[in-house]
Amino acid sequence: MANLRKKVITALKIAFSALLIYLVFTKVDFVEVWGILKSIDPIFLTAALVFFIISKLLSAFRLNLYFHELAIPLSHVSNIKLYLLGMFYNLFLPGGIGGDAYKGYLIKKTFQLKTKKVVSVLLLDRLSGLLLLFVYACILALLLQHQIFVSYRFLVIPLIVLSVLIFWWLNRSFFKFVFPVFWKSTAFSAMVQLAQLVSVWFILLAMGISIETTSYLFVFLISSIVAVLPLTVGGIGSREVTFYYFSIWLGLEQDISITISMVFFLITALTSLMGIVYHFKKPQLHTV
Repeated sequence: MANLRKKVITALKIAFSALLIYLVFTKVDFVEVWGILKSIDPIFLTAALVFFIISKLLSAFRLNLYFHELAIPLSHVSNIKLYLLGMFYNLFLPGGIGGDAYKGYLIKKTFQLKTKKVVSVLLLDRLSGLLLLFVYACILALLLQHQIFVSYRFLVIPLIVLSVLIFWWLNRSFFKFVFPVFWKSTAFSAMVQLAQLVSVWFILLAMGISIETTSYLFVFLISSIVAVLPLTVGGIGSREVTFYYFSIWLGLEQDISITISMVFFLITALTSLMGIVYHFKKPQLHTV
């Protein structure tokens, strides 16, 4: 029964992703999008790929902070292999075991840890990333001249402070077993999201975009928050829809917005594909 439920949910996610992609591409000029893709500067695109990979390495280090706090001295090499495998499962095998679920299963099995603690650190790892996405989005909102941002600009700093305090309180109240690494993990999250912002900035340079860069970066952050919601496969479709409608709202070029989203997805897919090696040869988890 559980397997049937999982298959139904997966099928619905795939169908929803396909529907969103269809809706987006009926509203934009695909010929124009293809033209932008063909004219991309490969040097800047390579730089975007490098910074995305850096962001994922930093993200893996952040997760390993939590593991070490749980008295699991997992080596960075083993952790990176496990992280890549999780990325591959999340994006390319949506019908099978999810990447986070597999990481949790393997850690629990290898180190005989309680399921609750493993799930908790995986959840905190995601929430920490979401917090910094929100913080950076607020910071960029301060620079935007759209009327709604100008009108409510006085709320931005209090929102940043409040979000950090709430996350600090949640960690201190419910996740005391990893609370000592709160600030260090938050610092890693800041570096992770900054590296991804730089990656998208290089995508903009590769496309020859030099105006409204702050707006495009802001939309990217919002789309990343939306993509985390478990409604589609790997955020496919939800990110594109967010880019499309926010570009209309902010007066940006829809074709450019969709192209940014597509290029970022291709970079994500290429990086995630590296994990296929560890699908066929499961990583052995070594300690330091």
